Amino acid sequence: MRQDFEKLFSHLKPAEPPAGLFDRIILAIKREQKLQQTKRLLFGFLSLLIISFITMPFSWTLLAQQAENSGILYFISAAISDFGVFITLWQYFSLAIVESLPLVAIAIFTLNMALILFTVRLFLYRKRLLLAYLIRRY
Repeated sequence: MRQDFEKLFSHLKPAEPPAGLFDRIILAIKREQKLQQTKRLLFGFLSLLIISFITMPFSWTLLAQQAENSGILYFISAAISDFGVFITLWQYFSLAIVESLPLVAIAIFTLNMALILFTVRLFLYRKRLLLAYLIRRY
């Protein structure tokens, strides 16, 4: 009779989780964390790249205006047109050219270009992660 009761109430025992369930749960959590990290990385890349491309025309315009206002183009054209005088007075010409460089505009333009190149290089370096995210997402 005892065996009959055990058979009858055996389905009421608490269900034991299958072996390896905990490992699968931990693996799923890690996969989700990696996916979230990849999503943040993709958002960071895209925002940095968009900001860099938006500011590129402004930095180029600033560089062109500063170069035009500084007179550096006049010194360079004078050095090219009268090359004999330039060879004789090359030290003074080079100092005049260096003094009239628009350093702030050059620095801003160079920083913007470096930011674009850095972002593209880092994006290509992490491309495998980002493409895996995009493929899995869509």
